[in-house]
Amino acid sequence: MNNRELQLPFYARSSIFLVGLVVLAAILYYVQDIIVPLVFSIIIAIVLHPFVNFQVRHKLNRIVAISISMLVTFIILAAFVLLVFSQARQFSESWPILVERFTDLLNQSISGLSGYLGVDSQNIHEWLTKSVRELLNFSNEAIGNTLMTVGSSVMVMLLLPVYIFLLLFYEPLILDFIRRLSVGNNQSQIREIVTQTKTVVQHYLIGLIVETVLVATLEIITLFVLGIDYAILLGVIGALLNLIPYLGGIVAVALPMMVALVTKTNGWYPIYILIIYYIIQLIDNNFFVPVIVASKVKINALFSIIAVIVGNSLWGISGMFLSIPLLAIVKLIFDHIEPLKPWGFLLGDTMPSILNIKPIRLLRIKHPHDKS
Repeated sequence: MNNRELQLPFYARSSIFLVGLVVLAAILYYVQDIIVPLVFSIIIAIVLHPFVNFQVRHKLNRIVAISISMLVTFIILAAFVLLVFSQARQFSESWPILVERFTDLLNQSISGLSGYLGVDSQNIHEWLTKSVRELLNFSNEAIGNTLMTVGSSVMVMLLLPVYIFLLLFYEPLILDFIRRLSVGNNQSQIREIVTQTKTVVQHYLIGLIVETVLVATLEIITLFVLGIDYAILLGVIGALLNLIPYLGGIVAVALPMMVALVTKTNGWYPIYILIIYYIIQLIDNNFFVPVIVASKVKINALFSIIAVIVGNSLWGISGMFLSIPLLAIVKLIFDHIEPLKPWGFLLGDTMPSILNIKPIRLLRIKHPHDKS
């Protein structure tokens, strides 16, 4: 009896795939308190890996090398967090004043437009007053909810250093385990795939961090030169939002424009910010991303937006920021595995020429009386 591979029909394979996708999404959602810190730890470990290997190659003990790398990272992150939190505290204290000024500006604009268009502005003012009250209440509730969320997540986040240390320490064991998953002639291919993917992912993530720092620096310098309040906070937020493609850039420029609108008497400042941020985006898209991040890792707009929406649905704000790096890693893995290369091509932004796409021929049903 000949052993033949079982071939399922397309609808059966599609159903199994969809069921598996739903089960995977449910698992990722319900165990997010475990998965999210682990994913952050894996990304940080991948970024720190070259630094650890550099020290190990110079005859430093692996445990000492990992400890030094984590200590340097902790000092940098602690200084960054303290700086951002100090700015955020000042911003939260000034939030009611900014909302009040923005409300007065809207009232004046609505009164002028209603007089020009002949529209009753009473209903608009009532709606605006109600919205301002809700916005102020939302601010207080958001701060309280944020504190509660941070408090409940402290124990989970304390696992990050443990995860990172163990991932870096057991990195040879993990890589060897991946190689041992295949037997026979596939071992060399698996070894090559793992090595190439690890290298490209490291370069991509490190490039992403460098790009974020450069964008934040340009935006902070811009806001400082224009004399915009909370320049450091807005510049950092703008650079982080820049990681969210298309949608993040709109929010990143809207925030400093709103602050400039309510803190500056000259109405040209928001326009200046819009123009300079657009120039920064051009520099980022045409120089930082292709040169620093790596031109080989490009996700098309459709799947970028889908990934951000799915990430937000599964893991909230953390999912929005993790979605694009994770999707890029998935694409890199797909690009290095032969059966999965079509999926990697689908996620990319390389558009084939329409002339090279052969038209799909529909089946022609021959009529009984058709003699041709």
